[in-house]
Amino acid sequence: MAEFPAIAHVAVTVTDLDRSRPWYQRLFAADPVLDEDTGPYHHVVWLLGGTLFGIHEHAAPSSAQPFDELRPGLDHVAFACTSRAELDQWEARLNSLGITHGGVVDASYGSGLSFRDPDNIALEFFAPPG
Repeated sequence: MAEFPAIAHVAVTVTDLDRSRPWYQRLFAADPVLDEDTGPYHHVVWLLGGTLFGIHEHAAPSSAQPFDELRPGLDHVAFACTSRAELDQWEARLNSLGITHGGVVDASYGSGLSFRDPDNIALEFFAPPG
């Protein structure tokens, strides 16, 4: 059997594409590669490196509750950085965008910079130790 495959895409559900689309577009500094209304859901997708990242708004959501990583399901999505110095650059970028974050936190297993999208979805930039 082949090696376990890399992640091809991640999609998160948002409550308002008109609010989330420009937020993510500013964060990624890129236009989406897909913006399609399928009927049951509308999705907007960006290509980040070799991975697709999508936001979905469903026509009939099952809940209006905000995201909470303490419930079973998604905890957070982390974007790979190559170094601690790169995290500092992302911290400056988040500051310039007015995005609240927790600052860079160093641990033995690496360093992270946590922040949240307009639906409270937990996101992070992460760099390995060293």
